[in-house]
Amino acid sequence: MNRNRTAATLGSWRTALRIARREARRARGRTALVLAMIALPVLALSFAAASYDMAELSRAEELDRRLGAADVELRWTAVNPLKQDAWGQNSWPVEGDLAPRTRPVTAEEIRALLPAGSRVTRLRRWVPFEVRVDGRPKPFDARALDLTDPLTRPLATLRAGRPPATPDELAVSPAALRALDVRLGDPVRTADGTTTYTVVGMVEFPDNLRVVVALRPETPPGPVSPPDESWLVDLPGPVDPALVDRLNERGIQVAARTPLPGREEAFTGPGLPDPEQAGNAVLVSGLGLLEVVLLVGPAFAVGVRRRRRDLALVAVAGGDAAHLRRIVLADGVVLGAGGAALGLLLGVGAALAGRPLVEQYVVGARFGGYRVFPAALAAIATVAVLAGLLAALAPAWTAARQDVVAGLNGRRNPPRHRRRWLVLGLLLTAAGAALAALGANRSSPSVVLTGLILGELGLVFGTPTLIGLLARAGRLLPLVPRLALRDASRNRSSAAPAISAVMAAVAGSVALGAYLASDEARSRAEWQPGIPPGQVLLLRSGGATAATLPPVAEVAEPVRAALPAATVVPIATPACARPASAEDYCVATAVLPPERRCPYEPGNAIVTADRARADPRCVRAVRESTGIYLPVLVDDGRALPALTGAPAEEVAAATRTLAAGGVVVTDPGQVVDGRVTVAVTHGAGDVTATASATLPGHLLRGGLPVDRLVLSPSAAAAVGLVAEPFGYAIDTVEPPTAGQRERLSAELSRLSALSVLTDDQPGSDQRSLLLLLAIGSGVITLGAAGVATGLAAAEARRDLSTLAAVGADPRVRRVLSLCQAGVIAVLGSVLGILAGLGSAAIILLSLNQRYAQAWPAPAPYPLVVPGLTLGVLVVVPLVAMLGAALFTRSRLPVERRLD
Repeated sequence: MNRNRTAATLGSWRTALRIARREARRARGRTALVLAMIALPVLALSFAAASYDMAELSRAEELDRRLGAADVELRWTAVNPLKQDAWGQNSWPVEGDLAPRTRPVTAEEIRALLPAGSRVTRLRRWVPFEVRVDGRPKPFDARALDLTDPLTRPLATLRAGRPPATPDELAVSPAALRALDVRLGDPVRTADGTTTYTVVGMVEFPDNLRVVVALRPETPPGPVSPPDESWLVDLPGPVDPALVDRLNERGIQVAARTPLPGREEAFTGPGLPDPEQAGNAVLVSGLGLLEVVLLVGPAFAVGVRRRRRDLALVAVAGGDAAHLRRIVLADGVVLGAGGAALGLLLGVGAALAGRPLVEQYVVGARFGGYRVFPAALAAIATVAVLAGLLAALAPAWTAARQDVVAGLNGRRNPPRHRRRWLVLGLLLTAAGAALAALGANRSSPSVVLTGLILGELGLVFGTPTLIGLLARAGRLLPLVPRLALRDASRNRSSAAPAISAVMAAVAGSVALGAYLASDEARSRAEWQPGIPPGQVLLLRSGGATAATLPPVAEVAEPVRAALPAATVVPIATPACARPASAEDYCVATAVLPPERRCPYEPGNAIVTADRARADPRCVRAVRESTGIYLPVLVDDGRALPALTGAPAEEVAAATRTLAAGGVVVTDPGQVVDGRVTVAVTHGAGDVTATASATLPGHLLRGGLPVDRLVLSPSAAAAVGLVAEPFGYAIDTVEPPTAGQRERLSAELSRLSALSVLTDDQPGSDQRSLLLLLAIGSGVITLGAAGVATGLAAAEARRDLSTLAAVGADPRVRRVLSLCQAGVIAVLGSVLGILAGLGSAAIILLSLNQRYAQAWPAPAPYPLVVPGLTLGVLVVVPLVAMLGAALFTRSRLPVERRLD
């Protein structure tokens, strides 16, 4: 019995698939539409999968780029014996802690540990290199290696010229050649002006196609830290286990092309994915699948309505409801498989053809071998077929329940209003909102996404009922809008998925846009500059020391050329008066009296946040700077206007205190009866000592609310400190313009020891992302409106013929298309905007509630409506309506005439 039933089911499916193939060939327009909507996401995913597989290097490919033509790579990182894994990726000391090697390694030392006849060459994969471009110092990624050596020659490909042969020559990548704006043979000077190189070649490193400079291994001069270099070795024979043991005993890590014998191999296989990330990926994929199903669903619904008579004949011939469902579901299987095949073919072909562009402009590195990731492609094809099957599910259920007699007569039964779908939609929406709020309160993205998906499904289930309610209200509208609403109500199986697709896309973009805009507003509110906006600092840069700073007169001349009304003031920091070695350090701090200190520690689970917030000692009057950080300063008062922005009377009072040998602070808790206690910590190696002194103090009011401590030269001397030049402050009358800043940088280009710093509020970096989100949802809105309008126009030929017969104006057809597109685009956009703003509000309110329970409490999120996103989404429905009107012919169809 079961065997016969299985055979009958398989035979029924074979027949249904043959009918589906025949229907696909007959309805070519609808077939092309469904194939395109399924193939596009498959194309994108298969392109990404194939590109990812080619970008992931195999072990052999990684070793080729690491070893070049060498047999092994040596890294002398320690002075005590090491153990390592089989591939030389990790090492650890045999006993105790790692004792790093600090003395530079020479080639003679390496050769002395290797068999006779071994060849070695030094390789540094990163060295500091800075040049001036357009008058400004610009760092470049640089490598030091001998490209004339056969061992390192495979590490780079020579594109033009020749490899560097002398220490004053270099080669550059094509991107570096463009960034430097030079040609082969041109000179390049370093930022400090001490060295000039000649560009002799253009090379390409396969692991970095961006800006790279290749230097000789002996440059730049000076000591090299052993962890920053490695040695490529060509051995006269195979890798000997005894040799590896001997090298490990000296603290040298060995990497070879084959796993080293006697060592454990570190697990490098595909590990288990992070559950949180895997859950997020599944949920996001589910959202994308739902969007595709909603977009494709109307085409299947229209196909079922146009085949009512064929399906009724199947029922008359003995077909039951299961047969009718299989016939419609077979359409989804056939078209899903066709869309998957088309998308995979185009996606893989695009990945192979566009490989050089992706390497150059996306990844920035050459790929490995040509691969296509078969497992991922199979999964993508399966999901595509599943999307077609799910899109045909609702029409199949409708086809199985249609009235056979009505189908044979060509009559259409009005859709029945089922209250249970509305109730289910409301329940899902409420449950999704509660779940999203819970996930936001617990900082669980997976729970938030799950809640958003449930809420979206709830709105999808409630959309048909909403369409029916709007159709009833349409009785008050003129003829054409009333017809558009009536058609949407009659054809809910095609209109509701299209509206839901628009709603889902718009809701996602609005919710994410609102969160990004709110986060940006929160960041602006939390921004605290370290110096007054508009002021300029000139600080030591690179390897500059206090002794190499140019005098103030030399700095003032170029500053006056760019900023005529500005004043240059030197600034200094405290340093140890009598350091015993170069590693000694001294740190000065203003001491907060014990009775004024907050008794609660952040993160203490025993003390509630309410008690900490209620204690006035835990409310600080100053904030931490989120911009430029300035250490403790030594000054006589001249730099206070530029560094604090305090009123003139406050600066004058602070200057008098500094002249009397006192200190200036900005935290009122540090001043007790006009005096401030200053503690100095002196560190010498592993030994630290602390001393303190109570000095006259002044509380600076009215300036930036940041914690600042300024010592007078006398106060610094009283606690064993001296002033060490740190840089210069430029007190400007008004904020410099962008042109003045560029000119100042150009004027100071010869003073290589100084860098120009300003503390302006960072600009918005979310505008492009918000615009991209709006454009993406706009494209989906236009597509859904166009598809639904086209299908509705095909279904409305009888109504249009009736209008033509009663003498309707030909422009009625254009206006009807405009209104039909408006029903889809406007209703979907309005629902999406409301749903997106509601989702963002629930998430932000939940986050703020959680933050309010913490101490110290972070700044709350304001609810900011993304104006750019909403502006685009308001314009898109108008574009959809105008496009529908423009691309619709005015002539009304007349199917038959009366003689």
